[in-house]
Amino acid sequence: MANVRTRQLFVGLGFILPNILGFLTFTLVPLVVSFTLAFSNWDLHLHNMFRDEPLRFLGLDNFKELFHHPDFWQYFGNTLFLMMGIPFSMAGSLGAALLLSKDSKTKTDLLKPKLLAGAVMLSCFLVILCLGLEMSAMFLLLSLLFGGIVIGGVLGGITVYRTLFYMPAFTAGVATYILWKKLYNPQVGPFNQVLRPFLDSLTSLVQSMPVWVMSGLSVFLVVAIFIIAASYISKLGRFWRTEEVGWLTLLFALLITLVPIFFASKVIQHWHLGFILSVAVIAVMGWEVWSSLFSGRKPVRDRAKGMGEHLMLSVLLLIANFSLIGISLVIWNLPSMASDGLNPPEWLTDFHWAKPSLMIMMLWMAIGSNNMILYLAGLTNISPELYEAAEIDGASRFQRFWHVTWPQLAPVTFFIFVMSMIHGLQGGFEIARTMTEGGPAGATTTLSYSVYIEGFETGRLGYASAVAWALFVLVLAVTLFNFKFGNRNTND
Repeated sequence: MANVRTRQLFVGLGFILPNILGFLTFTLVPLVVSFTLAFSNWDLHLHNMFRDEPLRFLGLDNFKELFHHPDFWQYFGNTLFLMMGIPFSMAGSLGAALLLSKDSKTKTDLLKPKLLAGAVMLSCFLVILCLGLEMSAMFLLLSLLFGGIVIGGVLGGITVYRTLFYMPAFTAGVATYILWKKLYNPQVGPFNQVLRPFLDSLTSLVQSMPVWVMSGLSVFLVVAIFIIAASYISKLGRFWRTEEVGWLTLLFALLITLVPIFFASKVIQHWHLGFILSVAVIAVMGWEVWSSLFSGRKPVRDRAKGMGEHLMLSVLLLIANFSLIGISLVIWNLPSMASDGLNPPEWLTDFHWAKPSLMIMMLWMAIGSNNMILYLAGLTNISPELYEAAEIDGASRFQRFWHVTWPQLAPVTFFIFVMSMIHGLQGGFEIARTMTEGGPAGATTTLSYSVYIEGFETGRLGYASAVAWALFVLVLAVTLFNFKFGNRNTND
């Protein structure tokens, strides 16, 4: 019996031996070597077949240099900036899943020919319109493409649209990046060819308007940022008073919400306004807290209660407010830019447009990616009885989504968010390497790309290993934080 068990053991080990050897060769051993290199001065210029410099143990010097290096914080900021597109990509994936969750095939034989005829007429109208207005060939191509998609959807049903949405996900990444690099070409790229006539019309419109209109609109957006922050802080204070959040959650959400206010004051070039607005928002919060203390309310024992929900909400508001800040800056400077005529962006070659250009492409790729498939799977698992009950109770379409669909998708959303955060912190290498090579002036260099630069371009393998392990610690900390505070309500 013992011989039989021994023979079965060796047979089993023989089957899993390739996986074990692969794990040891390509995972465990490189991890150990990388961890060792992070504490050494390993440099390809000093340690190679032509020079035999002694390998020295540096302790934490590589990590000290890492956090004192100005480029590290720029690359870290670039990584966080690109990650600001995660909420938009998740919202786009959810919206695409909702649109594609129901089959659009017509069930009556009479309606389908009518829809097909309407799609053909719409396509012909767009083509004739482009030819009659003497628009560029790009407009004609886009009209033909749009008409073909509409006709294909009528003939093939929802399967056609699902295939089109998911197509960027299984297309080779580098090939897609090269295609988008051609689309972003400032001189002959399709994007700028489409934008030029619109920008010419916008130039005439801005030049005909008084300057105070643009300035007033910019200030209005700044005030809107303040109103959004104040209303959220006031609501957060009421949550604290009703013992729905802890004081630590209150503090973190307050700090995150105040960040855009200081930047918003830069739009109208008055930093003291940011201080005044911040004091006003803090006063709103202080009134809520003081009212709670005066009424004899005791603080919540769980100081981090509601951390995951409100921290995510405050980050979403942070991104929204920063978007408003960007729009305000554009509107504020629009009259001066329009004086010489508005030109299309330089996209990848412009320092300020390089990261938004990559974000637009990443958003296009993410909407129909695996996240959409996951949301589609989550939507199919929702019981139709819940929708029937909500409809009987008189719930509107938005109420059915908010009170039925969204809570049922909480586990899927949590998984997508965690994986998106991990990929966001680790990503950016292939895109930047193919499209911008990290430029211009390091505007698109992320932490993962900096590992490649330090390890394979400058040859500092020890320092590159330190960057890689610092990135690992950051990813681990963010993931543990998400699991600690983010999944409390996913199974409720």
